[in-house]
Amino acid sequence: MPPRSGLVLSFRLTGLTVRRPLDLYYVPISGPCRGAMLAAKLLGVDLNLKLVDLPNKEQMKPEFLRMNPQHTVPTLDDNGFYLYESRAIITYLANRYGKCDTLYPKDPIKRAMVDQRLYFDMGTLFQRFGDYWFPYMFAGAPRDTAKLAKLEEAFGFFDTMLEGSIYAAGDTITVADAALAASVSTIEAVGVVDVNRYPNVSRWYRKCKATLPDYQETNEKGALAFKQFADLLINKRKFAGP
Repeated sequence: MPPRSGLVLSFRLTGLTVRRPLDLYYVPISGPCRGAMLAAKLLGVDLNLKLVDLPNKEQMKPEFLRMNPQHTVPTLDDNGFYLYESRAIITYLANRYGKCDTLYPKDPIKRAMVDQRLYFDMGTLFQRFGDYWFPYMFAGAPRDTAKLAKLEEAFGFFDTMLEGSIYAAGDTITVADAALAASVSTIEAVGVVDVNRYPNVSRWYRKCKATLPDYQETNEKGALAFKQFADLLINKRKFAGP
């Protein structure tokens, strides 16, 4: 298995093969991008970050579509192996480059718990946030109180999951905490949900901010940038009038 970071050199009969660092195509305001970046930091995997110019449709260029026909971020390029969907990227990095068994355990039961939390983040927590917030943020649609209630229900689910646990999948930090912390920080940044209403989530969130490596630089700044971007779009509509 190759080292996790830097250039990997291997000799073959045909000469010298150079393995490039891992490229991650991203935007900092994206919670899923920051979740993958936090997980990489936790795993000790060095990423070569490549900012994608979404407003100018860089993601629609042929060279990007060859990597990811869904033209989404994050997208990982591991020496010609292309992968998208942040939780898939997280588990791939853990499987291929992780050296600490506790971060993505090999034990089937422990791993199943981590996977469940990742799927909960993708399919319930962040999905319900997007269902509620993005139509309002991007299109000015009225806020749907029923969808907000579903998001608050998801936080209630998460609060129950954390009962008696230090981290999302038990008493040891895992890659699931990276993904969930990125999602919760994004939701908190725009003031949609008061995390303090959920005591277990609040306790866990404080622990993640203190424990996840390079949390402020990797995640907190991007969450703030997401809030600023949302405010810009919303205020632009307000000033434009009906």
